[in-house]
Amino acid sequence: MARFNALDGTNTAGRVAVVAAGVVSPLGFGLEDTLQALRNATDCVSSVTRFDVAQCRCKTAAQIPDERLLNRRNGRKNARLHRASHMMNAALDELLGRDPGFKPDLTVIGTTSGGMSFGEDYYRALNRRRSLRRSPEWLANYPPQKPVLDAQEAFGITAPCRIIANACASGTNAIGHAFECVRSGKYQHVLTGGYDALSELVFVGFDSLQAATPDKCRPFDRDRSGMVLGEGAAVLALENFESARERGAKILAEVIGYGISTDNHHLTQPDPSGNGPRRAMEQALGTANISADKVGYINAHGTATVFNDAAEGKAIAELFGETVPVSSTKSMIGHSLGAAGAIEAIVCLLALQAGFLPPNINLRNSDPQLALNIVANEPRDAKIDIALSNSFGFGGTNASILIRQAPS
Repeated sequence: MARFNALDGTNTAGRVAVVAAGVVSPLGFGLEDTLQALRNATDCVSSVTRFDVAQCRCKTAAQIPDERLLNRRNGRKNARLHRASHMMNAALDELLGRDPGFKPDLTVIGTTSGGMSFGEDYYRALNRRRSLRRSPEWLANYPPQKPVLDAQEAFGITAPCRIIANACASGTNAIGHAFECVRSGKYQHVLTGGYDALSELVFVGFDSLQAATPDKCRPFDRDRSGMVLGEGAAVLALENFESARERGAKILAEVIGYGISTDNHHLTQPDPSGNGPRRAMEQALGTANISADKVGYINAHGTATVFNDAAEGKAIAELFGETVPVSSTKSMIGHSLGAAGAIEAIVCLLALQAGFLPPNINLRNSDPQLALNIVANEPRDAKIDIALSNSFGFGGTNASILIRQAPS
């Protein structure tokens, strides 16, 4: 049954507040680092150092420095944990530092790779008939839920955990699923987000598909030639809006819409009509019960591949017109796969809070086929109330979420 709040005249039943967030990415550790790097239009892509890329076309990625990641307070406890576990620990540490009172009833996290590099080590040991002395460690750290369980254990969280692995839409799907869980009234507090760590198998796979570029990552550029990979982890604390108000939690933003679609066009290429992305965005608008003209900024999936940018650009132009500002922050931090949607949701949150539009760097020549208002190369000051974040993946999976400025 809907309840009416006499204080401000709003219907608070079913509303979903973001009460805390934490992130670790190539942009930095925490919200302040991330905001500053976004404002500085920081290009985080550099030469890959973690494994040999001599035989690859692409030789760059956006990487988190090991020396900072592995030497954090919660990173010293077990040096044998996968890097993804350290990322989740760092992100959750940041979140709980902002709201120690948040106790999740459920955890929903998106990822694509799990502890893939430990799986690589195990396979190579078998193939080359090397010692399997470390195989229990490799196998224990391989499953996709392991980094999440490691982080929960480090902070005494016992909530049941759901993992969503839906290609590159995983992080956004996780947030959307968590949003629906809170909105339905079944759960009051849900921890959500996504993670993925750079691994050789995934890197070489994208390079073999010629989806990765040896050049700069140039989303929506006429001469775009492919993506670069990234890594990271981001988590958000979602809570029933009225519950958050009653306990005096600081509300950072509000998730108001979620849309999902599958176009089933091709294993790796989107439907060129843009039908799948458009349906996901339309569904998000429908869930939020708002019109397209209310959206003030779109954080695009924007991988800088020829087909993805064309399909997404067509869908955005048809649905929103040519005026809404659009940018892909993957130009700065690469494509972090299952973490991308979660990191980009926090980018949207920061844009709403700080009153600016994050830049789409490396843009030299706008694609004349894409009628879009790209936030090119430098951030813009802008007061926006609602932001849309898109994530699209292989197999035609599409997801979009809408985030609204926190009420005063």
